[in-house]
Amino acid sequence: MAHFTPPYARIAAELRRRIEDGELAPGDRVPSTRQIAREWNVALATATKVLATLRQDGLVEARPRVGTVVAPRRRRPTQGGTRSGTPAAIETQTATGAGADRELTRERIVRVAIGIADAEGLAALSMRGVAARLGAATMAAYRYVNSKDELVLLMADTVLGELQLPPDTPDGPDAPDTPDIPDTPDTPAKAPADWRARLELGARSLWQLHRAHPWLAQIGPLTRPLLLPNLLAYSEWMLSALDGHGLPPATVLNLNVLLYSHIQGLAIQWERETAAESSTGLTDDAWMAQQEETLASLTASGAYPTFTRLVGSLGTDGYDLHLDELFEIGLASVLDSLGRRIGRRP
Repeated sequence: MAHFTPPYARIAAELRRRIEDGELAPGDRVPSTRQIAREWNVALATATKVLATLRQDGLVEARPRVGTVVAPRRRRPTQGGTRSGTPAAIETQTATGAGADRELTRERIVRVAIGIADAEGLAALSMRGVAARLGAATMAAYRYVNSKDELVLLMADTVLGELQLPPDTPDGPDAPDTPDIPDTPDTPAKAPADWRARLELGARSLWQLHRAHPWLAQIGPLTRPLLLPNLLAYSEWMLSALDGHGLPPATVLNLNVLLYSHIQGLAIQWERETAAESSTGLTDDAWMAQQEETLASLTASGAYPTFTRLVGSLGTDGYDLHLDELFEIGLASVLDSLGRRIGRRP
Protein backbone atom coordinates (compact mmCIF):
# COMPACT_ATOMS: atom_id res chain seq x y z
CA MET A 1 0.00 0.00 0.00
CA ALA A 2 1.34 3.43 -0.96
CA HIS A 3 2.55 5.63 1.87
CA PHE A 4 0.31 8.66 2.50
CA THR A 5 2.03 11.95 3.27
CA PRO A 6 -0.15 14.50 5.08
CA PRO A 7 -0.66 17.78 3.21
CA TYR A 8 1.16 19.80 5.89
CA ALA A 9 4.24 17.56 5.55
CA ARG A 10 4.29 17.93 1.76
CA ILE A 11 4.06 21.71 1.99
CA ALA A 12 6.70 21.86 4.73
CA ALA A 13 9.01 19.74 2.54
CA GLU A 14 8.59 22.17 -0.37
CA LEU A 15 9.35 25.21 1.78
CA ARG A 16 12.30 23.36 3.32
CA ARG A 17 13.63 22.79 -0.21
CA ARG A 18 13.29 26.48 -1.05
CA ILE A 19 15.25 27.40 2.07
CA GLU A 20 17.98 24.80 1.51
CA ASP A 21 18.33 25.76 -2.18
CA GLY A 22 18.70 29.42 -1.28
CA GLU A 23 15.45 30.58 -2.87
CA LEU A 24 14.58 31.88 0.59
CA ALA A 25 17.61 33.37 2.33
CA PRO A 26 18.05 34.01 6.07
CA GLY A 27 15.89 36.94 7.08
CA ASP A 28 13.51 36.56 4.12
CA ARG A 29 9.84 36.38 5.00
CA VAL A 30 8.32 32.99 4.35
CA PRO A 31 4.71 32.62 3.18
CA SER A 32 2.26 33.45 5.94
CA THR A 33 -0.50 31.07 7.00
CA ARG A 34 -2.90 32.99 4.76
CA GLN A 35 -0.56 32.74 1.76
CA ILE A 36 0.05 29.04 2.34
CA ALA A 37 -3.69 28.42 2.58
CA ARG A 38 -4.25 30.21 -0.73
CA GLU A 39 -1.28 28.76 -2.66
CA TRP A 40 -1.87 25.15 -1.67
CA ASN A 41 -5.65 25.36 -1.16
CA VAL A 42 -5.55 24.04 2.39
CA ALA A 43 -7.25 25.03 5.64
CA LEU A 44 -5.74 27.59 7.97
CA ALA A 45 -5.06 24.89 10.57
CA THR A 46 -2.98 22.98 8.01
CA ALA A 47 -1.05 26.12 7.08
CA THR A 48 -0.40 26.82 10.76
CA LYS A 49 0.98 23.30 11.22
CA VAL A 50 3.32 23.84 8.27
CA LEU A 51 4.97 26.84 9.93
CA ALA A 52 5.01 25.10 13.30
CA THR A 53 6.89 22.17 11.72
CA LEU A 54 9.46 24.48 10.15
CA ARG A 55 9.92 26.32 13.44
CA GLN A 56 10.44 23.07 15.29
CA ASP A 57 13.13 22.16 12.73
CA GLY A 58 14.84 25.49 13.40
CA LEU A 59 14.39 26.66 9.79
CA VAL A 60 12.17 29.66 10.48
CA GLU A 61 11.47 31.98 13.36
CA ALA A 62 8.75 34.50 14.23
CA ARG A 63 9.74 38.11 14.67
CA PRO A 64 7.39 40.65 16.30
CA ARG A 65 5.81 43.08 13.80
CA VAL A 66 7.58 41.31 10.93
CA GLY A 67 6.16 37.82 10.70
CA THR A 68 7.85 34.49 10.09
CA VAL A 69 11.28 34.65 8.46
CA VAL A 70 14.02 32.21 7.53
CA ALA A 71 16.21 31.61 10.59
CA PRO A 72 19.95 32.35 10.47
CA ARG A 73 21.96 29.41 9.22
CA ARG A 74 23.93 27.60 11.90
CA ARG A 75 27.15 26.22 10.45
CA ARG A 76 29.72 24.02 12.09
CA PRO A 77 33.24 25.50 12.37
CA THR A 78 35.50 24.81 9.38
CA GLN A 79 38.53 22.60 9.84
CA GLY A 80 40.73 25.63 10.34
CA GLY A 81 38.42 27.00 13.00
CA THR A 82 37.26 30.54 13.57
CA ARG A 83 38.08 33.13 16.14
CA SER A 84 35.67 33.52 19.01
CA GLY A 85 33.46 36.57 18.62
CA THR A 86 33.56 36.72 14.80
CA PRO A 87 30.22 36.47 12.94
CA ALA A 88 31.05 33.00 11.70
CA ALA A 89 31.89 31.83 15.20
CA ILE A 90 28.69 33.28 16.60
CA GLU A 91 26.66 31.47 13.94
CA THR A 92 28.12 28.14 15.05
CA GLN A 93 26.86 28.44 18.63
CA THR A 94 24.21 25.83 19.31
CA ALA A 95 20.80 26.56 20.80
CA THR A 96 21.60 24.35 23.76
CA GLY A 97 24.67 26.30 24.80
CA ALA A 98 24.94 27.48 28.38
CA GLY A 99 25.27 31.09 27.21
CA ALA A 100 21.86 31.03 25.53
CA ASP A 101 20.23 29.54 28.62
CA ARG A 102 21.73 32.24 30.85
CA GLU A 103 20.16 34.95 28.67
CA LEU A 104 16.66 33.56 29.16
CA THR A 105 14.20 35.37 31.39
CA ARG A 106 10.49 34.90 31.89
CA GLU A 107 9.88 38.36 30.43
CA ARG A 108 11.81 37.56 27.23
CA ILE A 109 9.95 34.28 26.82
CA VAL A 110 6.60 36.00 27.22
CA ARG A 111 7.45 38.82 24.82
CA VAL A 112 8.62 36.43 22.11
CA ALA A 113 5.49 34.31 22.61
CA ILE A 114 3.31 37.42 22.16
CA GLY A 115 5.11 38.17 18.91
CA ILE A 116 4.45 34.67 17.61
CA ALA A 117 0.77 34.77 18.60
CA ASP A 118 0.32 38.23 17.07
CA ALA A 119 1.83 37.07 13.77
CA GLU A 120 0.51 33.52 13.50
CA GLY A 121 -2.18 32.98 16.14
CA LEU A 122 -2.27 30.85 19.28
CA ALA A 123 -2.35 27.62 17.27
CA ALA A 124 1.18 28.33 16.09
CA LEU A 125 2.49 28.87 19.62
CA SER A 126 4.56 26.19 21.32
CA MET A 127 7.19 26.12 24.03
CA ARG A 128 9.60 24.55 21.56
CA GLY A 129 8.99 27.31 19.03
CA VAL A 130 9.53 30.05 21.61
CA ALA A 131 12.76 28.43 22.79
CA ALA A 132 14.00 28.10 19.20
CA ARG A 133 13.26 31.78 18.58
CA LEU A 134 15.42 32.63 21.61
CA GLY A 135 18.18 30.25 20.57
CA ALA A 136 17.73 28.04 23.62
CA ALA A 137 16.89 24.43 24.37
CA THR A 138 13.21 23.67 24.89
CA MET A 139 13.77 22.35 28.41
CA ALA A 140 15.55 25.59 29.34
CA ALA A 141 12.33 27.52 28.72
CA TYR A 142 10.46 25.20 31.08
CA ARG A 143 12.65 26.44 33.93
CA TYR A 144 10.86 29.78 33.66
CA VAL A 145 7.35 28.78 32.50
CA ASN A 146 5.74 25.49 33.50
CA SER A 147 3.50 24.95 30.46
CA LYS A 148 1.98 26.52 27.38
CA ASP A 149 -1.22 27.19 29.35
CA GLU A 150 0.72 29.17 31.93
CA LEU A 151 2.54 30.98 29.14
CA VAL A 152 -0.75 32.08 27.54
CA LEU A 153 -1.96 33.47 30.87
CA LEU A 154 1.30 35.40 31.30
CA MET A 155 0.96 36.71 27.74
CA ALA A 156 -2.62 37.84 28.38
CA ASP A 157 -1.72 39.61 31.62
CA THR A 158 1.22 41.30 29.90
CA VAL A 159 -0.77 42.73 26.98
CA LEU A 160 -3.61 43.75 29.31
CA GLY A 161 -0.98 45.74 31.15
CA GLU A 162 -0.61 47.82 27.96
CA LEU A 163 -4.00 49.45 28.62
CA GLN A 164 -3.31 53.15 29.13
CA LEU A 165 -6.12 54.08 31.50
CA PRO A 166 -5.38 57.24 33.50
CA PRO A 167 -5.48 57.09 37.29
CA ASP A 168 -8.01 58.79 39.51
CA THR A 169 -6.39 61.98 40.77
CA PRO A 170 -8.29 63.95 43.43
CA ASP A 171 -8.26 67.74 43.10
CA GLY A 172 -7.35 70.27 45.75
CA PRO A 173 -4.28 71.34 47.75
CA ASP A 174 -4.22 68.07 49.69
CA ALA A 175 -4.21 65.89 46.57
CA PRO A 176 -1.21 63.53 46.45
CA ASP A 177 1.46 63.95 43.80
CA THR A 178 0.93 61.77 40.75
CA PRO A 179 3.24 61.07 37.81
CA ASP A 180 2.71 63.18 34.70
CA ILE A 181 0.76 61.35 32.00
CA PRO A 182 0.65 62.78 28.46
CA ASP A 183 -2.81 64.02 27.51
CA THR A 184 -3.92 62.61 24.13
CA PRO A 185 -7.34 62.53 22.41
CA ASP A 186 -7.63 58.82 23.23
CA THR A 187 -6.14 58.82 26.72
CA PRO A 188 -6.63 61.92 28.89
CA ALA A 189 -4.14 62.53 31.70
CA LYS A 190 -6.89 62.33 34.28
CA ALA A 191 -9.71 59.81 34.59
CA PRO A 192 -13.06 61.23 33.42
CA ALA A 193 -15.41 62.01 36.27
CA ASP A 194 -18.53 61.29 34.20
CA TRP A 195 -19.55 57.63 34.36
CA ARG A 196 -20.37 57.41 30.66
CA ALA A 197 -17.13 59.01 29.47
CA ARG A 198 -15.24 56.66 31.78
CA LEU A 199 -16.97 53.55 30.41
CA GLU A 200 -16.49 54.71 26.82
CA LEU A 201 -12.76 55.24 27.37
CA GLY A 202 -12.37 51.85 29.05
CA ALA A 203 -14.35 49.99 26.39
CA ARG A 204 -12.60 51.64 23.44
CA SER A 205 -9.19 51.01 24.99
CA LEU A 206 -9.95 47.31 25.42
CA TRP A 207 -11.34 47.07 21.87
CA GLN A 208 -8.15 48.54 20.41
CA LEU A 209 -6.10 46.12 22.51
CA HIS A 210 -8.04 43.17 21.05
CA ARG A 211 -7.51 44.59 17.58
CA ALA A 212 -3.75 44.64 18.22
CA HIS A 213 -3.74 41.14 19.77
CA PRO A 214 -6.62 39.13 18.19
CA TRP A 215 -5.69 35.95 20.07
CA LEU A 216 -6.63 37.70 23.33
CA ALA A 217 -10.30 36.92 22.64
CA GLN A 218 -9.55 33.22 23.13
CA ILE A 219 -8.06 33.31 26.61
CA GLY A 220 -11.13 31.97 28.42
CA PRO A 221 -14.93 31.78 28.56
CA LEU A 222 -16.95 34.34 30.49
CA THR A 223 -18.24 31.61 32.82
CA ARG A 224 -14.66 30.85 33.92
CA PRO A 225 -13.15 34.30 34.52
CA LEU A 226 -9.39 34.53 34.73
CA LEU A 227 -8.07 36.15 37.88
CA LEU A 228 -5.28 38.04 36.15
CA PRO A 229 -4.02 41.15 37.96
CA ASN A 230 -4.27 43.44 34.92
CA LEU A 231 -7.68 42.08 33.93
CA LEU A 232 -8.91 42.76 37.45
CA ALA A 233 -7.40 46.25 37.25
CA TYR A 234 -9.43 46.87 34.09
CA SER A 235 -12.58 45.55 35.75
CA GLU A 236 -11.92 47.80 38.76
CA TRP A 237 -11.84 50.80 36.41
CA MET A 238 -15.16 49.83 34.79
CA LEU A 239 -16.86 48.82 38.05
CA SER A 240 -15.94 52.12 39.70
CA ALA A 241 -17.85 53.90 36.91
CA LEU A 242 -20.88 51.61 37.28
CA ASP A 243 -20.96 51.73 41.08
CA GLY A 244 -22.62 54.43 43.13
CA HIS A 245 -25.77 54.87 41.03
CA GLY A 246 -28.16 52.85 43.18
CA LEU A 247 -27.92 49.71 41.09
CA PRO A 248 -27.93 46.30 42.82
CA PRO A 249 -24.42 44.81 43.18
CA ALA A 250 -25.27 41.86 40.91
CA THR A 251 -26.51 44.28 38.23
CA VAL A 252 -23.26 46.26 38.43
CA LEU A 253 -21.23 43.08 37.96
CA ASN A 254 -23.51 41.89 35.13
CA LEU A 255 -23.16 45.18 33.27
CA ASN A 256 -19.39 44.96 33.48
CA VAL A 257 -19.52 41.44 32.03
CA LEU A 258 -21.94 42.59 29.32
CA LEU A 259 -19.61 45.34 28.16
CA TYR A 260 -16.63 42.98 28.23
CA SER A 261 -18.51 40.30 26.29
CA HIS A 262 -19.54 42.83 23.65
CA ILE A 263 -15.87 43.56 23.01
CA GLN A 264 -14.74 39.95 23.22
CA GLY A 265 -17.54 38.71 20.95
CA LEU A 266 -16.68 41.13 18.15
CA ALA A 267 -12.96 40.40 18.58
CA ILE A 268 -13.68 36.70 18.05
CA GLN A 269 -15.54 37.56 14.83
CA TRP A 270 -12.53 39.60 13.71
CA GLU A 271 -10.29 36.58 14.12
CA ARG A 272 -12.80 34.25 12.46
CA GLU A 273 -13.00 36.51 9.43
CA THR A 274 -9.22 36.40 9.10
CA ALA A 275 -9.33 32.61 9.34
CA ALA A 276 -12.12 32.39 6.74
CA GLU A 277 -10.15 34.48 4.29
CA SER A 278 -7.08 32.33 4.88
CA SER A 279 -8.87 29.01 4.44
CA THR A 280 -10.92 30.02 1.37
CA GLY A 281 -8.52 32.44 -0.25
CA LEU A 282 -11.43 34.84 -0.75
CA THR A 283 -11.73 38.40 0.45
CA ASP A 284 -15.07 39.69 1.75
CA ASP A 285 -15.88 41.23 -1.63
CA ALA A 286 -14.90 38.08 -3.53
CA TRP A 287 -17.01 35.90 -1.26
CA MET A 288 -20.03 38.19 -1.61
CA ALA A 289 -19.60 38.19 -5.39
CA GLN A 290 -20.00 34.41 -5.34
CA GLN A 291 -23.28 34.80 -3.43
CA GLU A 292 -24.94 37.18 -5.90
CA GLU A 293 -26.92 34.51 -7.72
CA THR A 294 -28.21 32.99 -4.47
CA LEU A 295 -29.07 36.43 -3.09
CA ALA A 296 -30.98 37.36 -6.25
CA SER A 297 -32.96 34.13 -6.05
CA LEU A 298 -33.90 34.69 -2.40
CA THR A 299 -34.98 38.30 -2.86
CA ALA A 300 -37.00 37.42 -5.98
CA SER A 301 -38.93 34.70 -4.12
CA GLY A 302 -41.05 37.23 -2.23
CA ALA A 303 -40.64 35.27 1.00
CA TYR A 304 -38.47 37.92 2.67
CA PRO A 305 -40.11 41.30 1.94
CA THR A 306 -38.46 43.33 4.72
CA PHE A 307 -34.98 42.04 3.91
CA THR A 308 -35.56 42.59 0.20
CA ARG A 309 -36.78 46.16 0.73
CA LEU A 310 -33.87 47.11 2.99
CA VAL A 311 -31.25 45.62 0.69
CA GLY A 312 -32.86 47.20 -2.35
CA SER A 313 -32.92 50.63 -0.72
CA LEU A 314 -29.13 50.60 -0.46
CA GLY A 315 -28.77 50.75 -4.23
CA THR A 316 -25.56 49.73 -5.96
CA ASP A 317 -23.43 50.49 -2.89
CA GLY A 318 -24.90 47.53 -1.02
CA TYR A 319 -24.38 46.77 2.65
CA ASP A 320 -20.92 46.66 4.18
CA LEU A 321 -20.56 45.18 7.64
CA HIS A 322 -17.79 46.87 9.65
CA LEU A 323 -16.90 45.54 13.09
CA ASP A 324 -15.71 48.94 14.30
CA GLU A 325 -19.16 50.36 13.54
CA LEU A 326 -20.85 47.43 15.28
CA PHE A 327 -18.67 48.04 18.32
CA GLU A 328 -19.75 51.69 18.52
CA ILE A 329 -23.44 50.86 17.95
CA GLY A 330 -23.39 48.17 20.64
CA LEU A 331 -21.52 50.36 23.10
CA ALA A 332 -23.90 53.29 22.60
CA SER A 333 -26.94 51.02 22.96
CA VAL A 334 -25.75 49.58 26.26
CA LEU A 335 -24.80 52.98 27.67
CA ASP A 336 -28.05 54.62 26.52
CA SER A 337 -30.01 51.89 28.25
CA LEU A 338 -27.86 52.27 31.38
CA GLY A 339 -28.42 56.02 31.36
CA ARG A 340 -32.18 55.57 31.31
CA ARG A 341 -31.95 53.07 34.13
CA ILE A 342 -29.80 55.37 36.24
CA GLY A 343 -32.16 58.27 35.50
CA ARG A 344 -35.10 56.32 36.90
CA ARG A 345 -33.33 55.71 40.21
CA PRO A 346 -34.67 57.74 43.15
